[in-house]
Amino acid sequence: MKPTTMTMAALTVGVLALVPITGATGNAETPLPMTAAAAVAPQDDDHAGEAADAHGDDDHADEAKEAHGDDDHAGEAKDAHGDDDHAGEAKDAHGDDDHAGETEGAHGDEGGGDVVKLAPEVAKEAGILLEQAELGALGESLSLPAEIRFDADRMANVTPKVSGVIDRLLVGEGDTVAYGDTLALITSRELAGLKAKWMISKTNEALAAKSLTRLEGLWAQKITSEVNVQTARAEHESAKTESEAAETELHAVGIDHAALEKIATAPDGNNANAYLTAPLAGTIVRRAATLGETVTAGDSSAKVLFTIVDDSVVWADIAVYKQDISRVRVGAPVALKSDAGDVIAQSTVAFVLPVIDEVSRTATARVIIDNSDRTLTPGQFVIADLSVGNAAEVLRVPQSAVQLVENRPSVFVPVDGGFAPRAVMVGTTAGGYVEIRSGLEEDDLFVSDGAFTLKAQLEKDAFGDGHGH
Repeated sequence: MKPTTMTMAALTVGVLALVPITGATGNAETPLPMTAAAAVAPQDDDHAGEAADAHGDDDHADEAKEAHGDDDHAGEAKDAHGDDDHAGEAKDAHGDDDHAGETEGAHGDEGGGDVVKLAPEVAKEAGILLEQAELGALGESLSLPAEIRFDADRMANVTPKVSGVIDRLLVGEGDTVAYGDTLALITSRELAGLKAKWMISKTNEALAAKSLTRLEGLWAQKITSEVNVQTARAEHESAKTESEAAETELHAVGIDHAALEKIATAPDGNNANAYLTAPLAGTIVRRAATLGETVTAGDSSAKVLFTIVDDSVVWADIAVYKQDISRVRVGAPVALKSDAGDVIAQSTVAFVLPVIDEVSRTATARVIIDNSDRTLTPGQFVIADLSVGNAAEVLRVPQSAVQLVENRPSVFVPVDGGFAPRAVMVGTTAGGYVEIRSGLEEDDLFVSDGAFTLKAQLEKDAFGDGHGH
């Protein structure tokens, strides 16, 4: 039977008590008396090894010897030199696998991972967006086909407002234009005629006004008759009406008041120049104009010279099967997914068209989507996860906001100097949203867009630091 730790400690003290000590004379040997401290020492079984190591006293050499050599004291020797239970006492925390949690905790984060240091301006450039956690319905989800389309309210077909010859083309397909930018220059005899007509009418109006003023003066002096004055007034009103009509014609072909003021002093030939301008900001997706081409205006058959679209906002038209129409409601969450299943956009149902296509037997639920990052392309087909039903409201976040960090579902939250992962408990997933059961409260700020980017940076930083998170 192996002796217990207490027995071995008692034996050790007994041996120490009988060790001879040489006096000052060098001849007499006097037994070492047992001091009070020595008497107490055997009672502290758990720290016998610690006492030996901590003091390194020559008088305790035998203890140190036993601590290193006696099988019965292997546990004590282990404690003194890197025992798993006391690694933090005997060894620096860095590099001890058993204390990885302590090492990680030294970084101070929300959920066991590091903080991603990121300045606000850098975060904005990286597309990191913050939202407040809010309640919302999270019911059953339908996966339905959808097509990305241009927003008809952000699309323009540009036709010539006057007939003429295309003298200059200033933009091509793929070019981005701002509102009012010049697209082409048309040399137009029609426009020159309209301007000349207006200038003549303005001159006639001025002459009629001058004649009326003169006759009114003569009538005041009883030199002319009232009939002559009335005739002059009628002529002036007629000239004024003609001038206003001529001005209206010019406005109809795109000539504003600022341009009218320059007509009389314009260089030779300039009055024949018609500038075709962009009615909205966007991208030229089609150009049908050819240099030197004669174009005609004034009717519905006028050729479309340019097509401009603003694709910063697009539509997703979802094909809803007849049996599901009654379950779709305005405001229902929608997640658009690629063929690979990745969520590429999220929004809500704007309205449901109350018409069933005779061929497909489907109705259209339209979703208006912010496409400022140009991730969606008109004509693209996607899968729409549409939340249906009237489920109770829960705390929810976009599905893309939840990332696995150290094998735990987490959302990123803003902290001093950057963003940190916060572990959460998730529930039901539907319509591109995930229920958050704990770890996040209503109105808490979290990263709604860009969480994957932060996770990638976190893993990069961890790898670079030598930490295996």
